[in-house]
Order: sequence, then structure tokens, then C-alpha cells
Amino acid sequence: MAVLLDCGVADQRIGVIGATSSVGKCVLPLLAQHGWQAVAFSRRQVEAEIMRQNPAVIWYQLAHELNMARMGKLPPADNNITSWLYLAPIWTLPAYFDFLTAQGAQRIVVLSSTSIFTKDDSSDSGEKKVAQHLAEGEAMLRAWAEKSDVTWIILRPTLIYGLGRDKNITEIIRFIRRFKFFPLLGSAQGLRQPVHVEDVAAACFAAFLASNVINRAYNISGAETLTYREMIKRVFKALDQPPCMLTIPHWLFRLVVNTLRQLPRYRHWTIAMAERMNRNLVFDYAEAARDFGYAPKPFLLMKEDLP
Repeated sequence: MAVLLDCGVADQRIGVIGATSSVGKCVLPLLAQHGWQAVAFSRRQVEAEIMRQNPAVIWYQLAHELNMARMGKLPPADNNITSWLYLAPIWTLPAYFDFLTAQGAQRIVVLSSTSIFTKDDSSDSGEKKVAQHLAEGEAMLRAWAEKSDVTWIILRPTLIYGLGRDKNITEIIRFIRRFKFFPLLGSAQGLRQPVHVEDVAAACFAAFLASNVINRAYNISGAETLTYREMIKRVFKALDQPPCMLTIPHWLFRLVVNTLRQLPRYRHWTIAMAERMNRNLVFDYAEAARDFGYAPKPFLLMKEDLP
């Protein structure tokens, strides 16, 4: 990320919900590096190791803070947090509207996903629900923000990878390590733009700092466009393994997926995921580059990206 624009905010505190996510893990040191005091809210007890890695972060349990908001107990005026990053699934955001209002929120950056477009016509009902939840989350954010006079920014990443914590490339890596091959449906020539989690974190911060960016949604992708087949080849290369990809027909792929779903790790796999191997999932990030200097990396798996 090349450009960080100063929005002139005097209060250098920023609230972060979803700070223990993969994006949150990258955001916290970025905030500290640029002089921002991160106040992180977590649903669960935060691990001591995470606290040691981020000694400047102030941590709170969300359950207590939400109860205080429900009871109408507002924080003192000098404790209000007006700036926010929401890095948890966007459809969970409405549960925190009262809390954010009580905090005096004025500006918020929220992560959504390009799945809002790519899964809306999926053959899998569960994936359709994901797209619906994303759309509803975005709509409810807009309605609440307009009512509460809060400026908002929605960022929709494409396929996120990196640090061995994502649910995309990491799952492919684990499959290859276990079975020594990877199944492909047909030619697998659908185009992809994997985006590194560090670029997503930098985009969140840069969009927040760009004072001219208000009430906008942006698609953010990786710098490189490559076929699904080529993406899998890159994974084999990162693992120092010769590519072993089996092209199988639709009926056999359905059988393989249904069999794998019996294993806990692969219970979320669907035939729709395979069908998208031959579908282009490409999104232009030119507007994000223009408005807040978004400049992602090409797709490159480093050792720290492997689980």
C-alpha cells in the first residue's frame, strides 16, 4: 500500500471489532506504527500471546460493553471512540449498532466480500444465504449510518490469502499436503485475483484516513489476474512439490465432494465451489487506487503464508 492520507483527526484512538481475525492481526501493528491507539473489542477472552504481540492495544470484552449499552449506560464523553474498523462478518454488525451509537461513532470502515456478487446465483443454498447475508448487512449499515449521521466505507475483498489463517488458499494447501494432488473440474480456466491479507488490512486503514472518501463501497482485489489452474500450480510450487492436478468430470467431482464432506475439515466444501473453477471472478480496483492509493501485491506465497 503506497499512500496513507491524513484526515486530520485529533483523537488518535480507533475502535477495532474483529481484531483477532486474520485482517485484524495485520491491522493492529499498522495502527501502532502510525501512532494510533487501538482499542480492540473481542467476543472471547483474548489469548495472552496476542496481547504480548500487541502491547500497545487496549482490550475489552464485548459482552460487558454491549450490556452497558443496552442498559443505556453511556461512556463518559472523554472516553467515546468516534472512529471504527469492523473486521468481523458484516452480517453480525447490526448487533453492535446500539453500542457504536453509545460510543459516539462518526466514521466506520467495514469489511464485506465480493461473494455478494459471485455467490448470489450459486447452485448451493448455503452459499446463496451467504450472499444474502452480505447484502442485508450492507443495507442495514447504510440505513443505520444515515440515521445516526455516521460516515461509512465498505471494502469488498476478493479471495483473501496469507499468514496461513485464511479459509481459501490455506485449505487448498492442507488438501495437497494430505492427498498429494488436487482435483480440478474441467479446464479450471476461471480467472482469479487473490489478495493478500496485509493488503486488505492496509486498505482498511488507508480508506479510513482518506477524509474525502465517505459513504462509498469499493471492490479490492490482488494485483495479478491468473487462472484457477495456474493458482493451484503456484501453491504446489510454494510447497516445493511437482504439480499433480487431476481433471475429473462433474459427476465424479460431486461424489468426491460428498465423500470429503464426511470429514470435519471439509464439511463446508460444496460442488458450487468446483463449478466456479471455470468462472471468471474478476473485479476492478481502480477506484480504490484512485481514492486512497490502494496498491496490492501480485499473488506470491511466502513461507509465512503456509499453515
